[in-house]
Amino acid sequence: MQSLPPGIPFLFRILLRLGTPPVCVLVLVYLLKTYSDIVLPSWVIVLSVLASNPLVVGVSRSRESRRERSAASRLGAVFPPANEGKWPGNIDLLLEIRDSSKYGYPSTTYPEKLRKLGPIHSFNILWTLGYATSDANIVKAIFRTILATDFNNWVKGEVFQGNLRSLLGNGVFNSDGDMWKFHRSMTRPFFSRDKISHFELFDRHSDTTITRLKERLSAGYAVDFQDLISRFTLDSATEFLFGYCVHSLSAPLPYPHNAASPVMSDSELNTEGNVFSDAFSAAQEAVSARGNLGWFWPLKEIFETSTDKYMAIVDKVLDPILQAALQKKEERMLGEKDQEEADDETLLDHLVRFTSDRTVLHDETLNILLAGRDTTMTTLTFAIYLLSLHPDVFKRLRKEVLDQVGPSRMPTFDDVRDMKYLRAVLNETLRLYPAVPWNVRTAVDDTTVPNPDPAGKPIFVPKGTSLAYSVFVMHRRKEYWGPDGKCKRVGQVDDTNHTSTAEEFDPDRFLDYRVKKYLVPNPWIFLPFNGGPRICLGQQFAYNEMSFFLIRLLQNFSSVELDLSAQPPDSRPPARWAQGEGRMVAEKIHPKVYVTMFTKGGLWVKMTEAEATD
Repeated sequence: MQSLPPGIPFLFRILLRLGTPPVCVLVLVYLLKTYSDIVLPSWVIVLSVLASNPLVVGVSRSRESRRERSAASRLGAVFPPANEGKWPGNIDLLLEIRDSSKYGYPSTTYPEKLRKLGPIHSFNILWTLGYATSDANIVKAIFRTILATDFNNWVKGEVFQGNLRSLLGNGVFNSDGDMWKFHRSMTRPFFSRDKISHFELFDRHSDTTITRLKERLSAGYAVDFQDLISRFTLDSATEFLFGYCVHSLSAPLPYPHNAASPVMSDSELNTEGNVFSDAFSAAQEAVSARGNLGWFWPLKEIFETSTDKYMAIVDKVLDPILQAALQKKEERMLGEKDQEEADDETLLDHLVRFTSDRTVLHDETLNILLAGRDTTMTTLTFAIYLLSLHPDVFKRLRKEVLDQVGPSRMPTFDDVRDMKYLRAVLNETLRLYPAVPWNVRTAVDDTTVPNPDPAGKPIFVPKGTSLAYSVFVMHRRKEYWGPDGKCKRVGQVDDTNHTSTAEEFDPDRFLDYRVKKYLVPNPWIFLPFNGGPRICLGQQFAYNEMSFFLIRLLQNFSSVELDLSAQPPDSRPPARWAQGEGRMVAEKIHPKVYVTMFTKGGLWVKMTEAEATD
């Protein structure tokens, strides 16, 4: 049964909350008149009714403020600096966030706040308190110290879950407590081992992807690599998850905006894979828009849930797959067939061993699909972007590929493990462009986190407060990654004559002395796959898939370059970025974030096909 749009229960709660104080005033007026013969003037009654809500809110806020100050004092803690706006309810801060989301660079405003307020600050938008940080020691405390002893005190929280529930349900990425533990326990065993069949799956879809790439390039057109690689990850993910491929790679590829493209029929364009992919992406955009409206976003969804029409398309594909898996389970149980795990078992086959609940299966597979498609797509897209800007890195990486694997052989687990520079390139891409640039946890009870100032008292976090941490900013802070210019040679033991910054692309930072200097002492400065109990279960699977594809790509192509003329005009970096700082000034594309990061308008590239003698 379809649930009510979120705006209806939200509106009911708001009206109940706003209506209770005036009703209490009118009841009091009636009681005074009935039992004490006290008749209040009309202007007193009207004024009392109008003032009842502000008075209740003021008293409630005052009591909560006193409670928080008392709790902070009891814990020997202090409050962080506050990011204050100029308008009531700090609405100007909300508008700033909306503007940044639409036109700005990811986390545009945070470096300024970092300099002004320090690595952690509070904000109070529409009278809702929140914290933001890019301090690795605070993140470490949340994931390691606090979660180890009081796991249930740091949760995703109802605000975060409410925003994403119509997309991810109560899956592993959007649940807490026992439900999260159940999802995690179901999924963990499947990702605890490498399978030969995974590489065979990667190879099939890599071959199709590279064939499509060569066809379009040979016709003289640039290719939207982001679109192409999203099809590769979607086809790989659906086959891996369901044993059913949506074949998005079979649909026609888009043409550059400045090129004459052939007329294609709706049936050619609207293939199952394309429609599924577009709907899933649109649903992510819809839930992302909610965060830019603050806590009153449900008011925009009174008549319909913004994701319903998109999720109906997703479910049209997913529901028959779930039904088939459950039917297969029933037949196996009735026939008492051997239920030993097979090497080609899909994740869905694995999950139905634990539950027959369609909702649980639906939510979990969509959660893993999001991770399997989008995070891998993001990393491979930005890896090619960075390699196109750094031909020296491309050349060195391709040499490693050819030396280790050769020009045509399928790579093995051992090959991937032994290719250190390939892993360094991927890690450096994940550092500069983490797929999930922001994350959040909510404190259930009053607690503290470390003060960035070693001599300062702990930072007090009131119960119910959401603490957002920016992996994107943390990964670019020079305090963590150093004045880290490239070494004169690999293995150089000093850091003299360095000229680059922590925002520059330099894979060697994951190979040379800087590993021991920065990363080993504090591994929490690098969190592309989250950390602690919620660390990504598919981390190694993702590394294997990304490594495999890059090896196959570099076996087939000897160079890559951006084609900025093919980039849609409205997707180019805004002119105001030139007055910014760091990588934003020199960006050639427009990174944006919904649930995960992507490039607006795609990533249009041209590649040179390798000669047979290469």
